[in-house]
Amino acid sequence: MADATVTTDTAPSPLGSDGSGHSSIVAREAAHFGAMASEWWDPRGSSAMLHRLNPVRLRYIREQADRHFDLDPASFTPLAGKSVLDVGCGAGLLAEPLKRLGGAVTAIDAAVENIAVARDHAAQSGLVIDYRAGGVEAVEGEQFDLVTCMEVIEHVADPAAFVAGLAGAVADGGLLIMSTPNRTPVSRLAMITLAEGTGRIPRGTHDWDKFITPEELGEMLAAVGFTVRDTRGIAFSPTSGFTLSDSLTLNYLVTATRT
Repeated sequence: MADATVTTDTAPSPLGSDGSGHSSIVAREAAHFGAMASEWWDPRGSSAMLHRLNPVRLRYIREQADRHFDLDPASFTPLAGKSVLDVGCGAGLLAEPLKRLGGAVTAIDAAVENIAVARDHAAQSGLVIDYRAGGVEAVEGEQFDLVTCMEVIEHVADPAAFVAGLAGAVADGGLLIMSTPNRTPVSRLAMITLAEGTGRIPRGTHDWDKFITPEELGEMLAAVGFTVRDTRGIAFSPTSGFTLSDSLTLNYLVTATRT
């Protein structure tokens, strides 16, 4: 059985305002998600919503990667020969499927507890994934064909600087795919009042004021020389669950490339 690997970023990096040691990390955010590490792979646990959301994310990533890299849509391992970085990987819910799609996957997360669980789960699954504890600074100087960052930017200390870090990790000709909640009355009602209020999402997970609109994210990407190529919404209904949508009011995905 192959082993996953875990690397802790020990290179010097500027301290954030919270003293975290990584300029992109907010310590209380890392602690919040680290406390859920043991339940991350439980589809009925505190990360249940992520389990339901993951197939939609994967469908979108596969669609955009197939189009951008001219991959074989019938292939079971379309990312073979491609390097992949998943930023804010949690315990590996997205990193593992990306590895199964053939990518050489590096995955980083601010919570060391998540990385420990991710490493163990990947090892049990026979998957080799380069797991690292830290912020986006953990891959400074490295570049990847595909960079994914799902539901993370709303939790970082400086979103614009974080986007710059993501952009720097994208190789020439590469692809950046992000997702984040939109800052709308609908997202406040659905994600905080209802989901957190009823315990479907752990309380304190979101700060609505830190949600980012598609226009704001587009401006951040443009400032670092990236062009948005596709924007797609994620909608939710009690009958069909999460689906890709033309509506951006709740949550959205963005694909961007270097201009």
